[in-house]
Amino acid sequence: MKAAFSNTGLQATWCAQGKQAAEFWGSLFNVEVTWFDGELSAPKQRAAIDNMASQKWDFVAIQAFGIGTLTDPVNRMIDAGTPVIDMDTLIAPLDQINVHSFLAPDNEFMGGAVTQALVDAIGGEGTMVMTQGALGHTGAQGRARGAKAVVEKFPNIEVLDEQPADWDVTKASRIWDSLLTRHKKISAAFFHNDDMALAASNVMKARGRTDILVGGVDAMPPAVEAVLDGRMHATVRNPSCRIHGGAVIAGVAAFLTGEKTGDGVPKHVITDGPVVTKENAPGMQWMQKHFLV
Repeated sequence: MKAAFSNTGLQATWCAQGKQAAEFWGSLFNVEVTWFDGELSAPKQRAAIDNMASQKWDFVAIQAFGIGTLTDPVNRMIDAGTPVIDMDTLIAPLDQINVHSFLAPDNEFMGGAVTQALVDAIGGEGTMVMTQGALGHTGAQGRARGAKAVVEKFPNIEVLDEQPADWDVTKASRIWDSLLTRHKKISAAFFHNDDMALAASNVMKARGRTDILVGGVDAMPPAVEAVLDGRMHATVRNPSCRIHGGAVIAGVAAFLTGEKTGDGVPKHVITDGPVVTKENAPGMQWMQKHFLV
């Protein structure tokens, strides 16, 4: 079997881990996986998916950098009879595109869970910053909604900044260098992914501002270690391995057994992971090592 995969950009550790997971699960099912890197750029990913759509595949799996950016080439593949699995963020609203299945976490839950952990730690009052991912990414949109739903319950919390850093660690570092200059007191910071959180944490450390509580999303191995050693207060697992590996299994089942949307695989599969604590962190590390979560 031949499969084509694309996610938002292999610069992001979540995406790089997803590639490893897809290749691992692909090897178990005799699937040759070809990768089309999104490079953290909607135009570059669109060019890659146009290229993908010009070729023949047994199934395809895609995480879009932004909603609506890939609809035309994806529809060409669907019209040609290729099962397309949507991963993590919507290619287009599910009532507007006939993807085989959409494997994604509950992003509002993830954003809310980490924000609630931060709010609890600062006693429901103080100042907070939310550094967002790409604004066109439906996962980032959900994380923002979840975070805001928590914060709005606490009138004594002031949100100082909500700039997007587009999953880019260099941009996140630059934003935080400016924020630390402008704001002498920041109680807590919620980041839409761990890469940006850890990059900003390094800036905080360099500026002597290690009193800021940091929360992220993805629970990648460096972030799990950061929770264990106290550099991060909280993270939540967005299960890259479960999503990318699940996409392989969904594609194999569609190709080999003719499994259909609805009759076999649900149109939307929620692939949640837990909030990471010191108690469950070792198990999380083991499951990631074996591409299980």
